[in-house]
Amino acid sequence: MKRISGLKALLYGFLILYAIVTFIPFAWAMSASFKPLAEIVEGGMNFIPQNFTLENYQAIFTRERLFGRWLFNSAFVAVCVTGFNIVFNSMAGYALARIPFRGNRLVFGMILAVLMIPGQITLIPTFLILKSLGWLNTYQGLIVPSMVNATFIFMMRQFFVNFPKELEEAAALDGLNRWQTFWKVVMPLAKPALAAQAIFIFMGSWNNFFMPLIVVSSQDMFTLPLGLNTFKGQYISYWNYIMAASMVFTLPALAIYAFFNRYFVQGVTFTGNKG
Repeated sequence: MKRISGLKALLYGFLILYAIVTFIPFAWAMSASFKPLAEIVEGGMNFIPQNFTLENYQAIFTRERLFGRWLFNSAFVAVCVTGFNIVFNSMAGYALARIPFRGNRLVFGMILAVLMIPGQITLIPTFLILKSLGWLNTYQGLIVPSMVNATFIFMMRQFFVNFPKELEEAAALDGLNRWQTFWKVVMPLAKPALAAQAIFIFMGSWNNFFMPLIVVSSQDMFTLPLGLNTFKGQYISYWNYIMAASMVFTLPALAIYAFFNRYFVQGVTFTGNKG
C-alpha cells in the first residue's frame, strides 16, 4: 500500500509539474497582452507588466478595421462545421452500427482507409475541386470540405455499437420508426459522445490555419488565425497586438470546452447507468 501511495504521489507530482510547464507560456502571453511593445521586445520573463495598459485590446478593435470581421468569420465557420459534423458523423456512425445493408463492411473499411491518408495529400485535389466549383474565397469553400470527418464517424460508430438495443426496441414498440428513434431516443442519450465530438471539431476548425490559407485570398474573408499573421511585418512584428488578439482568440474555445465538459461528467458511464 505504501508503495502504491508513493507511486501515486510521484504521478501527481509529475502531472502538476507538467501542468505548470504547459501553463507558463499561456501566462506569459496573457501578461504580454497588457504590455507595450517596447517592454516586450526588451526581453525578460517578467509576468507582471511594468507599464500595464489596455491599449493593445483597444487597438486591435479600433485600428484594425477587419478584426471584427475575422472574428465573425472564424465563429461562423467553426459553428457551421461543428453543427454539420455532429449531424452527418452521427448519422453515418449509426447507419454503420445499426442498419444492415449491402456493402456495410466495405464502406466501413473505406472510412478506416481514409484515416490512414495524411490530410496534406488531399489539399491540392480539394483546391482544384473548389476552384472548378467557383468556391474559392467563399464561406462554402471553407465549410463544405470539412462537413464530415472520418475519425468521428468511426468514433460514433463504435459508440452506437455499444448502445443498448433494448431502448430502440422499446421505441419501436411505441410506434417510432428508425428515423424517429434516432432523433428522439438515440441522439439525446448520446450527449457524451456528441460533446466530445463537438469540442474536438470546434477546436480544430477554430484553430485551422492551413485550409483558410489555401481557400481565401481577400482580407475580408480571413479567419482569425490568418488575420493574426497580418500583425507580423517584414521589419517589425507587433507582438503586443498579437498577444492581445490571441487572448481574444482563446476565449471562445475555452467557453465551448467549459460548456460541453459537463456532459462528460454526466454521461461517462452511460451504458452502466442504463443497465
